Amino acid sequence: MMVLTVGSAIVALEAKEIIYGAIGLAGSLFGVATLFFLLNAPYVAVFQIAVYIGAVAVLILFTVMLVREEKWSKELPASSLTKLAGILTGLAIILALVIAVVDTNLSQFTNIVNTATFVDIGQLISTGDAPILLVLALVLAASVVGALTLSRADREESE
Repeated sequence: MMVLTVGSAIVALEAKEIIYGAIGLAGSLFGVATLFFLLNAPYVAVFQIAVYIGAVAVLILFTVMLVREEKWSKELPASSLTKLAGILTGLAIILALVIAVVDTNLSQFTNIVNTATFVDIGQLISTGDAPILLVLALVLAASVVGALTLSRADREESE
């Protein structure tokens, strides 16, 4: 894990493109999160992933994409396969949200008393809500892949 952490930090420092530096930063922060897992601190590790990778690194990537708008603002003609993939992805997201709302059964919650401790919240996040965290990780990974795709399109235009 130290190789991942230090290697990604070196990539973040030495990258010529800021996009690759932000991805290196995200990799380094992920390495730190795995070190927290190894230290038996899963709540801190999940917090590290959610806040620093999920918020800070992705914010940097989206900020770079917004600032460099003039290079990426060219619209490419969408192929029928791309449109179909977009429609299927949208339908999958809508289906997942509908299933989540229907499956929740909100009528059973009448009066909830907050008696959870810090340790209880950590155990809940690292055990019961692990599938939700995995879905969030996939969404964050998709945003990084999108940023990489846009970065690659920028490099191809300059060559």
